[in-house]
Amino acid sequence: MKKQIIAMGGGGFSMEPDNLLLDEYILAQTGKERPKVCFLPTASGDSAGYTERFYESMSTLTCEPNHLSLFHHHPGTSDLEGYLLTQDVIYVGGGNTRNMIVLWKEWGVDVILRKAWEQGIVLAGLSAGSICWFEHGVTDSVIPKQLHYMNGLGFLPGSNCPHYDGEAERRPTYHRQLREGLIPAGFAADDGAGLHFIGTDLHRVVSSRPNAKGYRLNVVDGVVTEDELDTNYLG
Repeated sequence: MKKQIIAMGGGGFSMEPDNLLLDEYILAQTGKERPKVCFLPTASGDSAGYTERFYESMSTLTCEPNHLSLFHHHPGTSDLEGYLLTQDVIYVGGGNTRNMIVLWKEWGVDVILRKAWEQGIVLAGLSAGSICWFEHGVTDSVIPKQLHYMNGLGFLPGSNCPHYDGEAERRPTYHRQLREGLIPAGFAADDGAGLHFIGTDLHRVVSSRPNAKGYRLNVVDGVVTEDELDTNYLG
């Protein structure tokens, strides 16, 4: 089974309810006619409104949607591993990355997600649901209203910065953190762009918006380099 992660800078049903090109792409990677897709809204505190938007959007696609709540009574919490490992896609929403990872570790979800990845279940998400798969990420979840760096789950090496074109401070903050050695080299994605990894290698960059891009960033002799990646517009 090939290990797959699709990390979106932003977009999908969360941000583009009338443009589900990225969500369609995620579902297509399963190879299933009607894949089971489980939404993890942990980072939003399992927001009811967010979860409802997930079901509304997925009802327009060919899939079997479900979700897992750690905040509210949910049948899946009696056997988290059994519940999550029967999915074809695990789709992680946006919100507070720090709170999400702390809760996942307390519940053992981090360990189950690694098993899911190794078993070929497609892992996907945007914002918090993008940062979490990498060793490090640029987030506003550590200090309120301030961008900072934090550790992720480390399935993918290096660092990640979502909302690269959507929030004015993302690019300069990521560059500064790289320059100061606070965060390792990695990838950024605009809102509407998705980084598709097979194993730990970047396989493809896709987008739901014509101008959305993915980027590879590095530091050479104290100078940050930013390379725009070939991005396939799905429209």
